[in-house]
Amino acid sequence: MFGERTWKIMTVSLLIYEDNDLLRESIGSLLTQNSQYRVCGSFRDVLHVDEQMAALKPDVVLMDIDMPGRSGIEAVSKIRQAGWTVPILMLTVFDDNQHVLDAIFAGASGYLLKKHISTKLPDAIEELRSGGAPMSPSVARMVIYSMHKKTTRINPYGLTARETDVLTTLSKGNSYKMIAGEYGISIDTVRTHIKNVYEKLQVHSQAEAVAKAINEKLI
Repeated sequence: MFGERTWKIMTVSLLIYEDNDLLRESIGSLLTQNSQYRVCGSFRDVLHVDEQMAALKPDVVLMDIDMPGRSGIEAVSKIRQAGWTVPILMLTVFDDNQHVLDAIFAGASGYLLKKHISTKLPDAIEELRSGGAPMSPSVARMVIYSMHKKTTRINPYGLTARETDVLTTLSKGNSYKMIAGEYGISIDTVRTHIKNVYEKLQVHSQAEAVAKAINEKLI
């Protein structure tokens, strides 16, 4: 009829990985109370995560960390290596630095402690769907602090981003002309960057600079 509109609610499909059978079922029940959500798969391990992702094509993955045979962090890495960009929310009892950072560096999109599942899971899923990265304030502070430490550790000489780029390209055996062409700068600018790199690394040659950068994992 003219003027009549039909509204279609988009269903969000969720894939759950949790080795605690009771908790896994509880999460599924919690989510399916809302007609917007559909659990497309629910598993107690991630040993066949590749095949399950390909077959089920979820909109969101809920991933436990500590599971038999393979950890959730390893599973996240496999999902990302396979090219899947689906949001992945880690559900875990762990709130220590190493587990949090390992999960995030592996490609997790957010981090929710299991004690908050009943009150915060739906909001966390919606935040993921809108492009956010849900995590508790304490976890966010931990990540920021650790990233600051990591930046200081991997760049103790104060190299700028461009100097690091030039040094990386130099390590591949590229000439000054090739470096200039790659970054759209003049050869004189390349020379200036390399001079600054030598001074900051306290070296006197290209070979020394590259060797030091590789040995100290600066590039």
